[in-house]
Amino acid sequence: MFESLGDRLQNAVNKIRGYGKITEENISDVTREIRLALLEADVNYKVVKEFVASVKEKALGEEVTKSLKPGEMFVKILKDELVELLGGEQAPLYTSGHPSILMLVGLQGSGKTTTIGKLALRLRKKEKKNPLLVACDVYRPAAIDQLKTIGKELNIEVYSEGKGDPVEISKNAIKYAKENHFDYVLIDTAGRLHIDEQLMDELNNINSEVNPNEILLVIDSMTGQDAINVIEGFNERLPLTGAVLTKLDGDTRGGAALSIRHLTNVPIKFIGVSEKMDGLDEFYPDRMATRILGMGDIMTMLEKAEEVIDQDEAAKTAKKMQEGKFDLEDFLSAMKQIKKLGPLENILKMLPGIPKEARNIKVDPKDMAHIEAIILSMTPYERRHPECIKNSRKLRISKGCARSVEEINRLIKQFEEMKKMMKQFKNGKMPF
Repeated sequence: MFESLGDRLQNAVNKIRGYGKITEENISDVTREIRLALLEADVNYKVVKEFVASVKEKALGEEVTKSLKPGEMFVKILKDELVELLGGEQAPLYTSGHPSILMLVGLQGSGKTTTIGKLALRLRKKEKKNPLLVACDVYRPAAIDQLKTIGKELNIEVYSEGKGDPVEISKNAIKYAKENHFDYVLIDTAGRLHIDEQLMDELNNINSEVNPNEILLVIDSMTGQDAINVIEGFNERLPLTGAVLTKLDGDTRGGAALSIRHLTNVPIKFIGVSEKMDGLDEFYPDRMATRILGMGDIMTMLEKAEEVIDQDEAAKTAKKMQEGKFDLEDFLSAMKQIKKLGPLENILKMLPGIPKEARNIKVDPKDMAHIEAIILSMTPYERRHPECIKNSRKLRISKGCARSVEEINRLIKQFEEMKKMMKQFKNGKMPF
């Protein structure tokens, strides 16, 4: 996400780092690049104009402190303005009562039904709550079946009455949720190919009857600037409390995300970051701003690690590293833990200071599978004592995993280099 915009903005920042001081002349060159970067990212023209003017005004009005170079000061201004543009602070879900009621609305094709499953999974995993999915899209063919399939996959109950009245279904579902002690009710409403009176009347009737805590508009980020028109169309008829941007992982421009809050005052609460059911993240303006500027996103990575990584296993591995007893069994265990965080290239983008070339590298999942196959073809003794693996053992391992001796040599060499780095860290030395 935001790859094109991030690269252009980072180029502009790099240009100003070389200046001894910020002047009217050199800041104009840089802000011109920022303006073009934002327009190419499909950010609304009015938003671009106001954003660039604000950055320029603050950059020229600031006195460079002794602790900050002109480039560093400019990066801070740019980051602060991006954070403000994206909404300032994170907008959490508003919940009250038992159960809390979330109503998801949107056009057909926005990913609404999939998103409701992702959100329910997130509430169960992160908040340890019990959600109920409600099938109120009674018009789209197979919409109810799709929601039931998602519910079955996630082991989350779906309330359905078939092709009935959505308003009555919603009321009955809430009664059922109260009787069965569900914490959340997530209502999947019908969508249309465009906003029409029939759609809005039905959504308004559901809203009036069940009084949801949240009305979240699910919108496809790939729609670009037209996303603003969709939000305004819904917002005129419904009291939207937030937006969920889907398919942000496939949108290299990100113009919708940068325009929504400023133009509609509807906060982005969640973003879709992958097609997998756990691919829904809370939206943090400050984290997204640092990610756009190539400064990483350590907090999101740490939170994800806490969710998916076995803490006891990680602690054992860390202890072995510190004691210099790290072997190929530990290496395999660590690799499996890292795989839980998702594609390696996504992890690299969250780390600060990673060069653009490394951030954009594509890691074939097959490569990690090959490494796993090689290690699993070794005996337990060989994994704990890789120094004993000579030619005859390599040939046996090669036959066992159907990988070449060259790959085995490369793995052992990389492992030994990693152990050397760990030893240097242990001794308080940096390995570079």
